[in-house]
Amino acid sequence: MTLFEKIAAREIPARIVHETDDFLAFHDVNPQAPVHVLIVPKRVIPRIAAADAGDAELLGKMLVASREIAQKVGVAESGYRLVVNNGPDAGESVPHLHMHLLGGRHLGWPPG
Repeated sequence: MTLFEKIAAREIPARIVHETDDFLAFHDVNPQAPVHVLIVPKRVIPRIAAADAGDAELLGKMLVASREIAQKVGVAESGYRLVVNNGPDAGESVPHLHMHLLGGRHLGWPPG
């Protein structure tokens, strides 16, 4: 069971800000910005490269919900970044697809 599955099953506590039947969003325990929320599907997809056409609706719902989540955490107006890492060289540390919603400060470009 991945760390994120355990959070979804309420085996590990998390500061949840949004939840649907398909995914949940919660504050990252190691934030990289003043606002750092993870948006995680409840069903395990190991990484974005493992997603297929059957995952499109779920991924679309997660993207669309990011606006509401950003409003809830106070960064919708100032701006936020969505990041999906794929593989170890990209910084992926949990083998369960997730989206980072980062905000609350100016985010430089290019990242990394």
